Amino acid sequence: MTMVTVWYDSQCPLCRREIALMQRLDRRGRIAFVDLATATSCPIDRSAMLARLHATEGGRLYAGAAAFAAMWRQIPLLRPLGLAARNRHVLAVLEWSYTRFLRLRPRLQAIARRFEEKRL
Repeated sequence: MTMVTVWYDSQCPLCRREIALMQRLDRRGRIAFVDLATATSCPIDRSAMLARLHATEGGRLYAGAAAFAAMWRQIPLLRPLGLAARNRHVLAVLEWSYTRFLRLRPRLQAIARRFEEKRL
């Protein structure tokens, strides 16, 4: 099975939670998680990588829902969804959903930050 590399924004509380969950689920160690805050190199412009999730699988760079699908394919529990996303219609629905999420992301980040502050 191909190793996947996922670049994520550790400054985003939503991203941190998502990646923490994926790290717990990645019991086989098939995903390399790269924090963009400390990454020494990026395959494309850093600001573009911060705007959407990016992953490489088999030497190919994916963004958005396709990047999530590449990551899911490495996790047994999520693998069926990742495989289903190879269908262009399924991927289109996932990408549509991800694009809508990105519109809400700044507000959700603010809520998550306030929640984190209260917990500290």
